[in-house]
Amino acid sequence: MTARFPHLFSPLRIGGVTVPNRILSSGHDTVLAEDGAVTDDLIAYHEARAAGGVGLIVLQVSGVHESARYTTHVLMATDDACVPGYARLAAAVHRHSTKVFGQLFHPGREILESTDGTAPVAWAPSATPSERFHVMPRAMTEAEIREVVDGYGQAARRLREAGLDGVEVVASHGYLPAQFLSPHVNVRTDGWGGDREGRLRFLREALRSARAEARPDFAVGLRISGDELSHDGLDTDLVLDTVARLDAEGLLDYVSVCAGSSSSLSGAEHIAPPMFRPAGYTAPLAAKVRAVVGVPVMVAGRINQPQEAEQILADGQADACAMTRALICDPDLPAKTAEDRTEEIRACVGCNQACIGHFQLGHPISCIQYPETGRERRFGVLPPVTRRKKVLVVGGGPAGLKAAAVAAARGHEVELHEAGRRVGGQVLLAELLPGRAEFGGVITNLEGEARRAGVRVVTGSRIDAPALAAAAPDAVVLATGARPRRPRLELMDDPVVLDAWSVIRGDAEIPRAGRRRIVVADWRGDWIGLGVALLLAGRGRKVTLCVTGFAAGEHLQQYVRAAMLARAVRARIEIVPNVRLHGADDDTVYLQHTLTEDPVVLEGVAGVVLAQGHVPVTDLDPLALGLAPGRVFAVGDRVSPRTVEEAVLEGLTVASGL
Repeated sequence: MTARFPHLFSPLRIGGVTVPNRILSSGHDTVLAEDGAVTDDLIAYHEARAAGGVGLIVLQVSGVHESARYTTHVLMATDDACVPGYARLAAAVHRHSTKVFGQLFHPGREILESTDGTAPVAWAPSATPSERFHVMPRAMTEAEIREVVDGYGQAARRLREAGLDGVEVVASHGYLPAQFLSPHVNVRTDGWGGDREGRLRFLREALRSARAEARPDFAVGLRISGDELSHDGLDTDLVLDTVARLDAEGLLDYVSVCAGSSSSLSGAEHIAPPMFRPAGYTAPLAAKVRAVVGVPVMVAGRINQPQEAEQILADGQADACAMTRALICDPDLPAKTAEDRTEEIRACVGCNQACIGHFQLGHPISCIQYPETGRERRFGVLPPVTRRKKVLVVGGGPAGLKAAAVAAARGHEVELHEAGRRVGGQVLLAELLPGRAEFGGVITNLEGEARRAGVRVVTGSRIDAPALAAAAPDAVVLATGARPRRPRLELMDDPVVLDAWSVIRGDAEIPRAGRRRIVVADWRGDWIGLGVALLLAGRGRKVTLCVTGFAAGEHLQQYVRAAMLARAVRARIEIVPNVRLHGADDDTVYLQHTLTEDPVVLEGVAGVVLAQGHVPVTDLDPLALGLAPGRVFAVGDRVSPRTVEEAVLEGLTVASGL
């Protein structure tokens, strides 16, 4: 243990398994499985976290029955052929003294997709529809229930034979065991429903099935939402009664507590809570569970910093903390903490874009700050340079900082010049929006990496062609970013038209004119339009948000979008979808419907805020620099305006090839 974190680095006994510390990576989809099987990419992903010092890794869900395929990239444990792949994964993790558990899973009605695009037949205790995925399931027969229950045991056996250290039955987030528990979903009248005892039967039998295949050194636990926080979800009282009874029957070696439900938009937000939720907000739920069971309790939910985890453990709210997204962002978090290098931790900001956001789009897991995640076999270990070059990076946004940090870490001599007073680019704007202050941590992290790698960072320095020639670099990375796009508009009578950047920075404000509204014209459908609308509404302005898409925030990860839209509803922001901006006068905004091409006219307008995308800053023309081809590289918005994710990845890609 360390002096600053005595609880976090003490070992934990779970059944017959001793975990070396209290930091765990909880089960989460990676989209690194293939045909239901473990891949080399998945092994490399988890081994990176084991090498970083995490005590316990809980793998992503493993289907216990063929009807459990809720995505096309789920792991499956339904055939003995899966054992060698799991065995290779377990061996890789064990090389670093980390323990590894599997998740035994059936989604029930929570089916996302099928293998061929047709709608699959979802199984559930009753024909009660899922609100979020609009799935009408079929009530399971007695024979099907027993078949699935047996699947939990057979899957547990396979994972044990593969060398894993334990398994957990997934009853969290409204999946099949939780559906059986729920009086809202399970309306059966046979022995698998009818009353609380009948509704508990499926989960009890699933745990018994798994335990029948266990050994003294193989743990069996339960993952469950302490509260599903949904209109038809399990509440805390029912959950506490459930875990207390199962523990009293000797069926549990541990309980892993989270929150939320997959079945509703409001409940699903808690599966991977965005930055709007406070750190460790689920810990009180874990504390309630811990008070009624005699086995260790783990907790997950926005625990991103070691000091947060240490406090939860010190307060007796839990026995271990899942720091899953924190480990996606920085696999070395445990080692840095143990070595008292916490200032070097790359802190997760809860943006959800490349972790669960990738999963929901069917792409392999990554991180906008650390694109090496999910790409460990390509970028996990970058070789040192054989010839040291003088590298000049122009622009201190995310792309430039990442390029500089990686190039310097590999051994190049790197200078970064930023025209502004601070590095950061558009992140400095994003952090000013309501609820997004944490996003500024992206730049704190990237700048820290660059400076620790030895990059010379010069702010207030605008590089032009003569200055670049005088520097005589061997390579130049252009990361000059973008500026707001101002489309052609028909304007009459001198209306107030501002770009979103000036409003966010406070450089300009639309004059107050009674209760006349401000129109935010949003082309992209990302954080800018919604964020500016919330900013203005928070200042007491009447706001209408006009978007070109079907919904505001269309390009945001769905949990982030749901949280921001909920705030917009509470702020009484009017949202007009499927319109493009055409023009304005001093009282009226003229739009056009994107589907019908009909005019849409909004009157009583005090001014317009443009969130119309960006254009690259190309003032420094590569052709005018006088450098040989192959010595000038463009990255990030300088190539094409996109997001932090693409900018950082391109910085990494270019620097890894210098």
